[in-house]
Amino acid sequence: MKTNALLQNLQAAVRRLQTVVETELKPLSSEVLNAKARPESWSVLECLEHLNRYSRYYNPAFAQALQPARQPVSEAAEVRYSWLGRKSLDIVRPGNGKASKTVKHMNPAGSRLSRGVLDEFLQHQQELLTLLANAQAADLNQKAVPVEFFKLLKLRTGEALEFVVLHEERHMQQAQRAAQHAQVTAPVLMV
Repeated sequence: MKTNALLQNLQAAVRRLQTVVETELKPLSSEVLNAKARPESWSVLECLEHLNRYSRYYNPAFAQALQPARQPVSEAAEVRYSWLGRKSLDIVRPGNGKASKTVKHMNPAGSRLSRGVLDEFLQHQQELLTLLANAQAADLNQKAVPVEFFKLLKLRTGEALEFVVLHEERHMQQAQRAAQHAQVTAPVLMV
């Protein structure tokens, strides 16, 4: 895929994520946002806190990787993928129904979370949009982004950006399912 097309697709996806939070999740009660379908599943806020933890790592890593390019990069350049990048993208792709274990420090299960998680998520998405705009002038094929759980491994900037957005889409779908379940199973108050 061409650099410009990839970045436009990622920006559109981030804007959709922002819209879901603003229109579907923010209006929900704290009870619904914290409800779980099962004790081992994540609530809406836990899904978004998981993404916030990733953003706290990856947004600064992207800012570092996207420092002004030494030489101009063509928007028509093809984004290339390493074996690690392709495998990582396949794992987090929203259509992949396989459950994945998360590393312990990225697992928010059992955390005490408030509605502030939603605001933090939206702030991270705004930062990500700025980073994606800055990526227009960067070499997305440069191996510059250390993998969060094993920093000796590096992803190419383009595949790392795509990984983060796909990961966010996957967990947003999970959050929407949690919200839907909580609203269906919420007790109805009869007056």
